[in-house]
Amino acid sequence: FPAKDGPMERWRVLFITPYVPSPIRVRSYNLSQALVARGHRVHVLALASSAEEAGEAERLRARGVDVTTVPLPRRQSLANCARAVFTGWPLQAAFTRSPAMWRTVEQALVGGHYTLVHVEHLRGAGYGPACGNVPAVWDAVDCISLLLERTLAHGPGLKYRLAAAMDLARTRAYEAAAQGWYWRVLTTSHEDAEALRRLAPAGGGPVVALGHGVDTTYFSPWDLPRDGFTVVFTGKMSYHANVASALDLAHGVMPIVWQRHPEARLRIVGKDPPPAVQRLAEDPRIQVTGTVPDLRPHLAQATVAVCPLRYGVGIQAKALEAMAMATPVVASPQVARALGARVGQALLTGEGAAGLAQGIQTVLERPGLAAALGYQGRRHVEAHHDWRILAARLEAIYGEVIGEWMERPARQRSRARLQPELRAWAGG
Repeated sequence: FPAKDGPMERWRVLFITPYVPSPIRVRSYNLSQALVARGHRVHVLALASSAEEAGEAERLRARGVDVTTVPLPRRQSLANCARAVFTGWPLQAAFTRSPAMWRTVEQALVGGHYTLVHVEHLRGAGYGPACGNVPAVWDAVDCISLLLERTLAHGPGLKYRLAAAMDLARTRAYEAAAQGWYWRVLTTSHEDAEALRRLAPAGGGPVVALGHGVDTTYFSPWDLPRDGFTVVFTGKMSYHANVASALDLAHGVMPIVWQRHPEARLRIVGKDPPPAVQRLAEDPRIQVTGTVPDLRPHLAQATVAVCPLRYGVGIQAKALEAMAMATPVVASPQVARALGARVGQALLTGEGAAGLAQGIQTVLERPGLAAALGYQGRRHVEAHHDWRILAARLEAIYGEVIGEWMERPARQRSRARLQPELRAWAGG
């Protein structure tokens, strides 16, 4: 192997994920399907914390991806985290410790059936050394230690900052060590790639910014009239960075907008809003929806989607989804830099509350510009962030890794150094 099938190589790829890929866990969900569409065999090996999550695998199987789930009860994850407080393991890695998963990975790779292993997220990184002599790629997605640094400085509450302070040093050490177990490390943004490079030990696999995608078929423009003067903010509201953004938007940005446009309305859309976000709805100009069955109507009808970012890492999926639906976007400058989007054409940016408010007011007051922003935003994601484009980039990276692996003598093909602490991870 690699197996030949027609004019190009078709590979057998084992995806190891710390959760079941789904329309919520979009990265592995979409990349695995896009690789299958390009002719490769993909088998996802995923941890599942509940029967409901395991059931989500059927959606992926129906799209041609093989899926095996390994149970990881939430009580086991919590026990792992409790033990990690007294060890060197970061909580993100400890949360998904599963000797059963380790054994399943080893068993899956017996016999050389797979060309390459693709591991997702810091929560999955610890399974790299179980891959033995099969070349492995780690999709870190984001640099978690960079996120913790920013949470420590700008988090919305003391509990978030204390958690970041406790885990920062051990996460840096873990992200540095993990790079030595893989042939390539992937991220969504160049900023995250550079942050991981700064941590990398000698001999770590090269770090590549793959980008992040959006399903441009599912998220596409709707022929609906937009609600006049409606500002929308979307995201999983249990995520602390989104909480900080929602509070900044409601308390800092919108009061400036309301000075000129008292008729403007703010809609905060996303599951599990904490009490601090729910209380924002006490203002009749603000709606907090909680979980919605479909995000698209809220984006399709909004006048403008806003992406304020007090802190964060990676590429903001909320911006990609709005742009894919031709909804004008106003965002913090960091969001535009990560997207590689042209400011003033694909989106507008604003620094701080005053700058974001000015951008929102501009869109509300200039319908022609709003339409142009929506059109150019859609073109940008079609050209740079469609999952099919990212799958082609990923396929090229796989090809480089497989080529390098095959050139090495057999005794030098394993990058993973099975250290004593990793033997403990394996349950041995």
